[in-house]
Amino acid sequence: MAVRHVHKFGGSSLADADCYRRVAHILLTHGHSDDIVIVSASGKTTNQLYRIIQLISEQQLWKPALAVLIARQQALIDQLFEGEMAKELKENLDTDHNQIVNLLTFETCTSSEICKGKVTEYQQNQCLAFGELWSSRLLARLLNSAEVEAKSVDARDILIADEGVMTHVRKSESALNLHGLIQSNPNTRLVITGFICSDTAGKTLLLGRNGSDYSASLIASLADIERVTIWTDVEGVFNADPNKISDAKLLSSLSLTEADRLAKLGTPVLHSRTLQPLFNANVSLAVRSSFASHTDFTLINPQSDSSREPVVTSVDSVVLFTLKTSTDTQHILHRLNEQDLIPLAWWRKSKDQLLLAFTLDTKLNVEEVLASLSVESATSFSVDLNYGLVALVSHDVDLYRRRFARLLNREAIPLFQDSVSLVTLVPQYQVKRLIQKVHRRCTGPKQRIAVVLFGAGNIGRVWLEVFEKSVVSLSNEFEAQIDLVGIVNSTQALLSATAIALSQWKSQFKSNATQWDYKSLFSHLDGLEYQDIIVLDVTASASLTLKYDEFFNCGIHLVSANKLAGSGPMTFYQSLKQQLSNRRLFWRYNASCGAGLPIQYSLNDLHNSGDSIEAVGGIFSGTLCWLFEHYDGQSSFSELVLKAKQQGITEPDPRDDLSGRDMQRKLLIIAREIGLELELEDIQLDSLVPEQLADIPLDEFLNRCSELDSSIEQQWQAAKAEQKVIRYVASLEGISGDLTAKVGIEWVDINHPYASLTPGDNVFVIKSKFYQDNPLIIRGPGAGREVTAAAIQSDLTQICRDLLLN
Repeated sequence: MAVRHVHKFGGSSLADADCYRRVAHILLTHGHSDDIVIVSASGKTTNQLYRIIQLISEQQLWKPALAVLIARQQALIDQLFEGEMAKELKENLDTDHNQIVNLLTFETCTSSEICKGKVTEYQQNQCLAFGELWSSRLLARLLNSAEVEAKSVDARDILIADEGVMTHVRKSESALNLHGLIQSNPNTRLVITGFICSDTAGKTLLLGRNGSDYSASLIASLADIERVTIWTDVEGVFNADPNKISDAKLLSSLSLTEADRLAKLGTPVLHSRTLQPLFNANVSLAVRSSFASHTDFTLINPQSDSSREPVVTSVDSVVLFTLKTSTDTQHILHRLNEQDLIPLAWWRKSKDQLLLAFTLDTKLNVEEVLASLSVESATSFSVDLNYGLVALVSHDVDLYRRRFARLLNREAIPLFQDSVSLVTLVPQYQVKRLIQKVHRRCTGPKQRIAVVLFGAGNIGRVWLEVFEKSVVSLSNEFEAQIDLVGIVNSTQALLSATAIALSQWKSQFKSNATQWDYKSLFSHLDGLEYQDIIVLDVTASASLTLKYDEFFNCGIHLVSANKLAGSGPMTFYQSLKQQLSNRRLFWRYNASCGAGLPIQYSLNDLHNSGDSIEAVGGIFSGTLCWLFEHYDGQSSFSELVLKAKQQGITEPDPRDDLSGRDMQRKLLIIAREIGLELELEDIQLDSLVPEQLADIPLDEFLNRCSELDSSIEQQWQAAKAEQKVIRYVASLEGISGDLTAKVGIEWVDINHPYASLTPGDNVFVIKSKFYQDNPLIIRGPGAGREVTAAAIQSDLTQICRDLLLN
């Protein structure tokens, strides 16, 4: 492949003498001695030539307009050249002037059409070609004046084409001509006219809208050149329109497929026809600013790069055709494509209804094709001009579909999706607002959330397994990056600035964990480059609970399985809640009461629905449930306690369960959740542990455990006499009036919800205005590593949802 490059300069890059000098400098500093340069007509020259032809068709005076145009070209020569070179260029321009006059003057014309004031297509093309010829001639001579070998080349001597709906270039013949030109002009910059070519008879043909860009990419592919650069008045392709999105970013690269879709969606910097020659050639295309050649630019590559962020684009006004037809969609699209009419997007709404979106400039041509279809088949259509278009383009378009769809309101047409784009239509007044939302939601970096686990014991280890299995789906659901960056136990901490490999956390903790203190911990958390941090407290640590206010001060969210904060002093609890209300912070602690049972969520839902809670009760200890479900008076209660300890059902010290303190704390958490300002001592506690056994060493307690038996047996016998059973129950009664709160043994009927639980379960019974005679019952495992870990994961997921979706 040749080292040479192709450079294309548009009209804005050649608008005046300073622009020509700037372009010459670019070619000398950014190019090679054998580069090919494609040029458009200078400034508005082509528009002025079209205007002259229009004046003729309107039978108005046109020669003054031509004189103005020629005078402008003469001024460029005067500003850029002097001496013999200026004289030569002016003589050439005088010859061109005479040719144009002869071409368009009726007195000397041989065409019957032009003699009637109608310019033929051939004469129009011939006239329009002068704009590119002048640019090529001036730039080549300007390079010559800098002692650089350069040659002006008329593309009509190279590119041979057939006329049609779109001019079709004969690639084999054109490539042969091009290679001959290159071989006969070594080390010479060839300045070739864009926009024009010729047919086999030598008549001038035009390459259509943005034809000079197409000339550049076509010549690059025909000459097997590795790079074509489109020099224009913008720096490149942005991830959104900078005129609509203030923080739009310049893209350093873009795949050819993405660029082509953007072009077809109407992005002004890119044009689909320009890109077509590149699909079958290993040619990259750069889009650069000729006014800031030192700045970054966009490179369009044949290959895709899935790591790149998406591009958001819009069209302020489109035309929407609604077809009532049973004709096959692909047949309709094929008929349109035959006339080079490709819809921006389409929707098959039903078997008999098809929606097609087009740019406004294609409206008449589309109507013509659809009218012909109406004649052929039972097809009718209507036109709506009230919509605009918003689209997202990416090779990873599936990743953004849900995110984009969430932003659409009921007036939007559902997303159209192809391999690299998502497209919707909305009322025109909504376009700007929607593109801002899509850009903010989809093109920015993923929200990054750091998670730090305190407590890597039994429950913490199970949670780590749950998190490892679910983190990918969780990240995909919320379209965020959720990383575990810390594991902390009572003496050591593994802290990282990036994600800890979940499959290797044990070995990493063993190898890299160090001693820690709160000062260094908060310093590390403050330095993390994450938008949010969520701390999971899976401990029973009082000292960690006392740091909750500092976590909140640092903007850190909390998930607590630890009951101490929720059941601590009321002033401390209220200060934590006040911090949450002052800032957008979240503290979830469903795991602290009922493990995975959704007791707090249920209470909140009842409140939000307008219900009012009248009573809450239940058995909140799996250990005490197990003991009383198994106690039948045959075996002593102390024997069951020792058996439960042996099976790992109780805490290491069974008195932690038997005291009822754990249930008392859980009841306090529930009371506060429904708005009661209670302290722990406001809840009456009847412990199962006699005072004489409360503070003795564990071994001694286990030896004297039988001292529990007589009291339990007496209550069991008395309850049995009344056809009841005994259970250890927590209860809040008279919430709206005369409140009683207590934890202790109660006698309950054998058909009561407390009476027939699966040993180890928890049960919560809620009476409310809506649930009085038939209370709401929540029951199931209320303890255990798996369900508690699941509750922690649920709370973590809810905080992520609050942060990312609300």
